[in-house]
Amino acid sequence: MNADALAATLAADRARADARLEGLFGAREAPAPRLEAAMRHGVLVGGKRLRPLLVYAAGRALGADDADLDAPAVAIELIHAYSLVHDDLPAMDDDDLRRGQPTVHRAYDEATAILAGDALQSLAFEVIAASAHPRLAAMIITLAEAAGRDGMVAGQALDLAAVGGHLDAEALATMHAHKTGALIRAAVRLGGLAAVAEEDPRLAALEAYARAIGLAFQIHDDVLDVIGDTATLGKASGADAARDKPTYPSLLGLAGARERSAGLVEEAVAALAPLGEAGQPLAALARYMIERDH
Repeated sequence: MNADALAATLAADRARADARLEGLFGAREAPAPRLEAAMRHGVLVGGKRLRPLLVYAAGRALGADDADLDAPAVAIELIHAYSLVHDDLPAMDDDDLRRGQPTVHRAYDEATAILAGDALQSLAFEVIAASAHPRLAAMIITLAEAAGRDGMVAGQALDLAAVGGHLDAEALATMHAHKTGALIRAAVRLGGLAAVAEEDPRLAALEAYARAIGLAFQIHDDVLDVIGDTATLGKASGADAARDKPTYPSLLGLAGARERSAGLVEEAVAALAPLGEAGQPLAALARYMIERDH
């Protein structure tokens, strides 16, 4: 897939995901309007929509229809949005800026931000449950495990515990495999489950791909925190160093971190071999993930 074709596909898939996210907040009378507004702010104000893009790309690679991919794409983005709302709170990373806009607790208040995150999380499971997909149970388990105590939340806990510490490469990889990688793996698996049964061997290829890109994505994020500027990133640059967080550039140097992320992308692309030509969009998406500037 060439650059123009990839750009067109990503733009179309972002628009599709955005339209379905918007639809959740459309013609309805919310019982708590301020909460509803905070939820909208947390999920609809910008965003790369990387996780929905992965759902669509993985599902299509195994033959799923787009209509069957919409619910898992929306659900994974809602979980991601909730995690950012909570991650930005003063008790966590205490950020003022997200996606170029004030964070939810700055735009509203801390209590409302906590409730908005809670509501976005439960809405994710409402959306995916309403899809009534034949493999719904497997999808719900995938999403719950990725979001919870064995996935993203565990990673957040490890991240907070690591502030001011000196993790080695293995411990840093473990933290990111939970904090960032879990939802990326879930996005790819959800797309696959929309198309095939759990026993299909191609899901193992997707899992290997997702594990590699999940870490590559986080390493590149660490690099961007060093070399990026706030206007482009949409959030404060240099925040990791300011908080004394362990990162790949601090551990490996910028050149070493870039080399590691590039190597992981090649591992991811190699894992797609069982998919043949159908895996090419996923390969292009993997390379995009370490070439982006925000």
